[in-house]
Amino acid sequence: MPLLFVCIFIDLLGFGLMIPLLPFLALQHGGSPLDVTLLVATYSAALFIAGPFWGRVSDRIGRKPVLLISFIGTGSAFLLIAFADGLWMLFAARMIAGLLSGDIAAAPAYASDISKPENRAKYMGYLGVAFGLAFTIGPGITGYLVDGTATAEDYRNIPLLSAVLSGVTLLIALFFLPESKKPNGADAEEDLIAQKGLVRGFRETIRFPHMGLIIAIVFLVSFVFANMESTIAIWSKDTLEWGVREVGYLFVYAGVILIICNGILIGPLTKWMGEPNVLIGASLFLAIGMAVMSIADDIAVLLIGVAFLASGFAFCNPTLQSLVSRLCKTGTSGVALGVSQATSSLGRVTGPVLAGFLYENIGKEAPYGFGASLMVVVIALALLLMRRLVRGKHLQVDKA
Repeated sequence: MPLLFVCIFIDLLGFGLMIPLLPFLALQHGGSPLDVTLLVATYSAALFIAGPFWGRVSDRIGRKPVLLISFIGTGSAFLLIAFADGLWMLFAARMIAGLLSGDIAAAPAYASDISKPENRAKYMGYLGVAFGLAFTIGPGITGYLVDGTATAEDYRNIPLLSAVLSGVTLLIALFFLPESKKPNGADAEEDLIAQKGLVRGFRETIRFPHMGLIIAIVFLVSFVFANMESTIAIWSKDTLEWGVREVGYLFVYAGVILIICNGILIGPLTKWMGEPNVLIGASLFLAIGMAVMSIADDIAVLLIGVAFLASGFAFCNPTLQSLVSRLCKTGTSGVALGVSQATSSLGRVTGPVLAGFLYENIGKEAPYGFGASLMVVVIALALLLMRRLVRGKHLQVDKA
């Protein structure tokens, strides 16, 4: 597991480096606010299409080959960004990165292969820590390296550094990371999504009690958070005249909150309050955060809004995944969690598209006001879910 953690962390660090820079690269190449958000949606759409495919491939040929292909693909995408001379090349790079992101499917499968049922959640948590650290440290490094006087060459150095990190990851995985998949289908758990397909898996999942309600919440939460995530850089530029450095530090601030909430607070909170109550509270935090962002006009209000958004999402996401795994039938958690992940990806595709349209045609506060109104719907759905769970006695809501 330590080697897998290192590989995923280093590779994702390259993605983290690009988070604050990519919107400004799009603007530099003549892009509009809608183009910026479409860049975000392009990667998510490609990942949504390719994710199940790479899951099936990793089942057939092993996890390591898929990881190696992914590291090569992401490195190539970073090189394309570094030498892009038009907006279309940025879109092409994002599409390549999404289509070849087999690590998103193979890394959790690898962790599942090498873990026992009693410590599988802990191993998955390690991957979550790798994601959180990479997406916190990466933007901070970019913020430090790129200031307001940065040249085109400075902008090129960041994706080149990301490409180097992908190369380092490739070498580590190639020479030191062993294959995890057992031969002849001897894995403890089979990939049910790969067997049944996403559409059939979706139909089966929503037949479970309350699962349709949970999947709807998963989509709306991802949709709303993607509204903020895809527009925050251009909002900061237009409102506060920020550049790459300041936006990078803002993502560090949000990342630290995410790590604290996911790594320290979520366990005690769910034990004390129960998952449905945590979900309601987290949805309220997201609603407050979006409402605050819709009226923000200075740094202090921005930091308050981002704090509510980051903590709300940090509490929502694992709570929803836990509810999905607990409410489905034994032996179908793989299908249910796969459907949940696909639904979340769909929210990350559609959210940025609408956010960019609202930002460009109505105003910079429009994506946040609309997001706040959607979160009121989510709160109502969460309250309905808790009522049904209590009535059906499917979960104890006072304790997890």
